[in-house]
Amino acid sequence: MAPPQVTGLTATEQRSIETLYRAFNEKNPDLLDEAVTTDWKDIPLAPGQGPGPDGLKPIIRGFIAAFPDLQITLQEIIGAPGRAGVRALITGTHQGEWFGIAPTGKAIHVPLHEFHHLENGRITHTWHLEDWFGMLNQVGAWPAHAIPSSEAAS
Repeated sequence: MAPPQVTGLTATEQRSIETLYRAFNEKNPDLLDEAVTTDWKDIPLAPGQGPGPDGLKPIIRGFIAAFPDLQITLQEIIGAPGRAGVRALITGTHQGEWFGIAPTGKAIHVPLHEFHHLENGRITHTWHLEDWFGMLNQVGAWPAHAIPSSEAAS
């Protein structure tokens, strides 16, 4: 799928944003070095994630190991000078352990929303929100709580 058409960003800024997601899709965490600054802030950090691009690289490798067919599809990029909002979809099949969850073979579809700050064509900050509760539900790791019949009747 072709990336969405973007206005409000320079070609270099758009390329950096697209390269960030290519690091996942092309299974090449080193692409981060082309997209983000050395002191890039990823907010919030994942459990066990260190700072900067080097902190995310092991997370990408683990994500790829758990979801070998992982793809992040960019659905929309909204740009303004030095700023970008991204709406995307993470898809894949849970084939390896992911944060202690044994492989289930189940497909995931996880909405992703991110906001980026950019300077000199590189991403300096990323604020992100993924639907991890939805993903846990999709792989069966988020059990529904049954309401005991005595509480439901109250």
